[in-house]
Amino acid sequence: MSSTVSATQIPLLCPACGGQRRYDPETRGLVCASCGTPEALVPPVDHKAAAEFPYHSDTPETEPADVPDRRTHHCDTCGGEVVFTGAALSDQCPYCDGAVVLGGDDPSYRTMALIPFAIAGQDAWTRANAWVGARWAAPGDLGTAVSAGRMAGLYAPFWTFDTEEAVDYWAKVTTGSGKNRRTRSVSGSLRIWFNDLLVPASPHVTPLIRDGILHEFDPDRLLPYDEAYLAGFAAERHHQSVADGLASNADDKDLLIRNRIRKDIKGGSVSNLGYKTDTSGIHYRRILLPVWIVHYTYEGTAKKVVVSGIDGRCYGERPFSTWKLTGYSALLTAAAMLVGVLWGAAGFL
Repeated sequence: MSSTVSATQIPLLCPACGGQRRYDPETRGLVCASCGTPEALVPPVDHKAAAEFPYHSDTPETEPADVPDRRTHHCDTCGGEVVFTGAALSDQCPYCDGAVVLGGDDPSYRTMALIPFAIAGQDAWTRANAWVGARWAAPGDLGTAVSAGRMAGLYAPFWTFDTEEAVDYWAKVTTGSGKNRRTRSVSGSLRIWFNDLLVPASPHVTPLIRDGILHEFDPDRLLPYDEAYLAGFAAERHHQSVADGLASNADDKDLLIRNRIRKDIKGGSVSNLGYKTDTSGIHYRRILLPVWIVHYTYEGTAKKVVVSGIDGRCYGERPFSTWKLTGYSALLTAAAMLVGVLWGAAGFL
C-alpha cells in the first residue's frame, strides 16, 4: 500500500540564495550548504515540550496510526520523487540533495518534543575513535577498521512515561546463619511514583543505542518539535501505540519495583518475592533523541559504536586481541607466582 504525503521543504531553503540548508549542531541553527549563511533556531517560549498527556485506552490518539508501508513525496525544489518506507520520517531528495521532513499533518507523525543534536559529526568521529583507542586488549588494527567505517546521525523515537503504582507485596526473608538462621514471611504495601521513564519506541532502538543515550537524558533539555532540527538527519517516527510502549517497558518497571520492595524490606536475604500493583496516573510524551552510530566491520563481523548526540558519551561493540589476552594472562600468572614466592620467603625469615 502506498500514498502521497506532504512534507516540509521550502522553509528549509536559504533565504539568501535559495540553497539547501542543514541543521548544524555547532551553531544550533540552519546553515546553507551553498553560501554558508547561518540562521539560529530560537525555540519559542512555551510549555509544549514539558507537556505530558494522560493515557486513556479508548481514545483514538493512543492507537497506532494506519500508515502505508510506502509513502511518496514530490520534491518541492526539483520535482524528484522521494520515497519514504517503513517508519522513516526524514530523508534527502536523491536528485537535489534537499532535506525533506514529513509534515506535521502526516498521520504517521505525532512527536511532541525533541532534544536537538549538540554534538557535530566530526566531534562524534573523534570521540568514537578515542573510545576505541582506550579499549583494553583491543587489536592493534581496530582503529583502522573503525576509521574505514561509516557514520550516520539519526533521531531515534522514545517515550517518557509517568505512573503511580500502588503495590502490595509478599516475600520470605532469611537472616542469620547456621543455628541462628531464621526465615520468616513478610508482606507490605507501598506507593511508587515513576517520573519520565525513558522507553524506546521502535524495535530498531537496540539496548546499545538506548544505553548510549539513556544515562544523560534530561527532560529539561526537551524543546518543542520543529522540522528544521531534522534537516539533514535521518529520523524515525513512533510506530507503537501507547499501550505497546507501556508493554515494552514492563520488564524494566518490574525490576525497578522489585528493587524498591527489597529496599522497603530492609535487610536479610529476600526470596519468593511476589507483588501486585494497581497502576494509575499514566502520562506520556512521544519524543525524538539524537544519536550518532558508527558502523564498522572487523574480520567480517559487523559492529557499531554509538555516540550520544546530547553529550558525546560513547558505548560500543569491540573485538578482543587473542594475543593480548594471552599476554595479559601470562603477566598476571607470573605476578601471582612472584607474590607467592615473596610471601613464602617472608615466612621463613
